[in-house]
Amino acid sequence: MLKKIDHIGIAVHSIEEARGFYEQGLGLCCERIEEVESQQVRTAFFSLGETHIELLEPMSGDSPIAGFLKKRGPGIHHIAYLCDDVVQQLAQAKAEGYRLINEEPVQGAGNKRIGFLHPKSSHGVLTELCEKS
Repeated sequence: MLKKIDHIGIAVHSIEEARGFYEQGLGLCCERIEEVESQQVRTAFFSLGETHIELLEPMSGDSPIAGFLKKRGPGIHHIAYLCDDVVQQLAQAKAEGYRLINEEPVQGAGNKRIGFLHPKSSHGVLTELCEKS
């Protein structure tokens, strides 16, 4: 069962360059910066109530975020929903005929188990399902 919007992922070329807008422009505080090897991405998290803003910087030129930036430029990359059981949520989505990027959860930022639904199955929005470990 989905519980809430966990975070909104925003693709950026450089966390250091983008960070100023979120800190000075919006008055948010960067909670942590973390590298997620499984996704080849460096992340920065900012709290806004119960939701987080996640900046996503590619760690290599062939990472998924690098591809996104080349194709679309900086901007909203995905919306993540917190759930009780990511395995069950992925199985349910697959059973309903939705296209999955991850058949099984992978390790994500914040020690969460995550899985993605393909944007072609979710009206153009890359959808992340995440579960606290």
